[in-house]
Amino acid sequence: MKVLAAGDHFVRNSLIAEALRHDLADSSLELTELTLPWPIEPFGQVGEVNEASDAEDALIRALDGVEVCVTQMAPFTERVLKAAPELKLIAVCRGGPVNVNADAAREQGVRVCYAPGRNAAATAEFTIGLMLSALRRIPEAHASLTGAGGWDGSYYTYERSGMELEDTPVGLVGYGAVGSRVARVLGAFGAEVEVYDPYVRGDVRGMRTSSLEALLSRSRVLTLHARLTPQTQGLIGARELSLLPRGAVLINAARGGLVDTEALCDALDSGQLGAAALDTFEEEPLRPGARLLSLPNVVLTPHVGGASQSVARKAARIAAAEVVRYARGEPLANALP
Repeated sequence: MKVLAAGDHFVRNSLIAEALRHDLADSSLELTELTLPWPIEPFGQVGEVNEASDAEDALIRALDGVEVCVTQMAPFTERVLKAAPELKLIAVCRGGPVNVNADAAREQGVRVCYAPGRNAAATAEFTIGLMLSALRRIPEAHASLTGAGGWDGSYYTYERSGMELEDTPVGLVGYGAVGSRVARVLGAFGAEVEVYDPYVRGDVRGMRTSSLEALLSRSRVLTLHARLTPQTQGLIGARELSLLPRGAVLINAARGGLVDTEALCDALDSGQLGAAALDTFEEEPLRPGARLLSLPNVVLTPHVGGASQSVARKAARIAAAEVVRYARGEPLANALP
């Protein structure tokens, strides 16, 4: 079986190869490699697929005679799929195969599987880090100490000392693999957790509400964990931000499109929001001169919430396990229908 490892600078080919060779030790595995430039070069739309590396031509050449491809960012457009007649399986090392044209894959008889939950723990931990950073002004205080201002005692004044999580009402929008972990950690901090997720059945940790408006009105901290869909695009806009208690804090390590950026900036400027901590943005990368970059009460990170070495290894192992199932003729665990 000829397998292409189309890794990048995060999910490295060496990790994919190690996982495949461990799980397929007794098989006749012929492994070839293609290294894609992400994240040194940002992903984007390639043809009709999203969040992919712009490398159609290189991928087509690398797929010659390949039956299985393990990748995170390879652009499996209709053009690529039609140029790879031997291809039977694409194992995508991420939570959803957005870099694959699913309809074209079905037409070509190519199965597509993915790695749900690979970065849930990392993103949940990072969310808590963002939350503490915004609530306690940690990056701002660090910058003041290392900058020209030196020791600034004003960070101990009542106005600038920030909030703690214990006994603070925290609203979670979304209770999937990440949101549920965040809720568990917040419970350990002693926060008053409230959850809004109309798609989740069963019990949740904390109080559950069927009304987004009600959750917003009670949340001193709002953290977003919903998937980005046409229904959730711009879920948090000017109206929703106005429902939060004045001075509330917004955390978004999910998808930038969940929030109307201009409305967010307006709320920060007016003081309706006391602070925001964002790892994702409507437009990535942020343009030089973007309004968010000029606001003092924000914590910004470049979409790295799901970036840990454990995530890269875990993604490679999950994908390799799917290749093993395929090789043995077993049902795939996480595959598109």
